[in-house]
Amino acid sequence: MTKDVKNQEKSQGQNMVDIYIMGKKYTVPDSLTIMKGFEYAGYTLIRGCGCRAGFCGACSTVYRVAGDHELKVGLACQTKVENDMYLTQIPFYPAHKVQYQLDELQGDTDQLAETFPEITKCVGCNACSNVCPQDIKVMKYIAHAIRGEISKAADESFDCLMCGLCATKCPANILQYKVALLSRRLHSRYLVPGAEHLQDRLKEIEEGKYDAEMDQLMNASREELVDKYNNRDIE
Repeated sequence: MTKDVKNQEKSQGQNMVDIYIMGKKYTVPDSLTIMKGFEYAGYTLIRGCGCRAGFCGACSTVYRVAGDHELKVGLACQTKVENDMYLTQIPFYPAHKVQYQLDELQGDTDQLAETFPEITKCVGCNACSNVCPQDIKVMKYIAHAIRGEISKAADESFDCLMCGLCATKCPANILQYKVALLSRRLHSRYLVPGAEHLQDRLKEIEEGKYDAEMDQLMNASREELVDKYNNRDIE
């Protein structure tokens, strides 16, 4: 950004800050989020930008601020830029993948600890809960997982976005958000009764009850689809 443009921004009442993207300095308004700061600097985001509203967890970001030794994390669509913020690309967001076959698991009390044995190393620091953008009591559902209380862990973690910020702050290297996902899978697969109405609906679909309606939607114009969407029944 040129000095004239920077002065123009200031004259319009915007405070400007310096951020560094891959080591290159850019001056952006301090009212922007990291995501908008990237775009203001001229970058086009094609990955890790998701919903742009804090609901998908796709934009987990690692950064540092000059003069502060701490490695910080946040969602790029929610975290505001700071002066002397350093942003860089990483090949993938830190987390290893635990592989399992749900059909081979059971809904017993030991399943979570057997699949994620590191949960027993939890030190109770609550760093995972403090960093959660959804204000989920992450340490609480990990405590449920340790005790084998699958349904309680599933319920406590229901609003998890799978952003992974909790795992980046954990000194015990627990993948809290993946423990949460497995607890919900086990809960729905083994611990709650099947939904009879779902089976009835699947049968109706297989018998072709909705074929004509689907054909109508597939052949509708954009204007017709927009009208149907805007005037749909909302429960």
